[in-house]
Amino acid sequence: MQLGVNIDHIATLRNARMGLEPSVLEGALVAQKAGACQITTHLREDRRHIRDEDVYLLKEKLSIPINLEMAATSEMEEIAKKLLPNSCCIVPEKRLEVTTEGGLDVIRFEEKIKRMNANLQEKGILISLFIDADLKQVEAAKRTGAEFVEFHTGFFANAFQNGNYKKELDKLKEAAKYAQSLGIKVNAGHGLNYENVKLMHEIDGLIELNIGHSIISRAIFTGLYQAVKDMIDLI
Repeated sequence: MQLGVNIDHIATLRNARMGLEPSVLEGALVAQKAGACQITTHLREDRRHIRDEDVYLLKEKLSIPINLEMAATSEMEEIAKKLLPNSCCIVPEKRLEVTTEGGLDVIRFEEKIKRMNANLQEKGILISLFIDADLKQVEAAKRTGAEFVEFHTGFFANAFQNGNYKKELDKLKEAAKYAQSLGIKVNAGHGLNYENVKLMHEIDGLIELNIGHSIISRAIFTGLYQAVKDMIDLI
């Protein structure tokens, strides 16, 4: 497994004072130096943390890939076609949510997502769909032509806190095995931290984990470079 570092919360801290510090680019460069395989960032409709100028600067200055998380909207599709990130992860987005609350309903929006995927893939962009560990959603993801799924691990992470996570972990294992049987590559992320991430080793064939909040939280005490290195050691 490899680690993709989500840097959204650096932008959240910067925007608290609406200034320039801390620098999103500097944070991404530190994560790159520490061994991250890619930088993940979510350009939300309301621009609550990452801004348009951030993603273009990251694309220009980084030597590792950019993974752009984005909603399935025409605005975001046009930005992605201009930015040309290495990959786009299509995620659900609600205006009032604090963070992403669950997986994308690919079944409901299948035709729309299929068209968007094709348009982005024509530009050489890899497509991942952020979904729950649901076999029907995996089947729908396959029909859209997505190369990857990223399983939402938030339910597992919540269950881990309560000490009763086996059911959620088993769902992830089953869904990952099924996705791989269909020829879909598998990533995972959301709510993973330094305590629960070790259990991702029980899911065969995971390619990368995208982790943000716990790394930025630890960085307050250890520094970002060490926080990234510690997570890489665990995965």
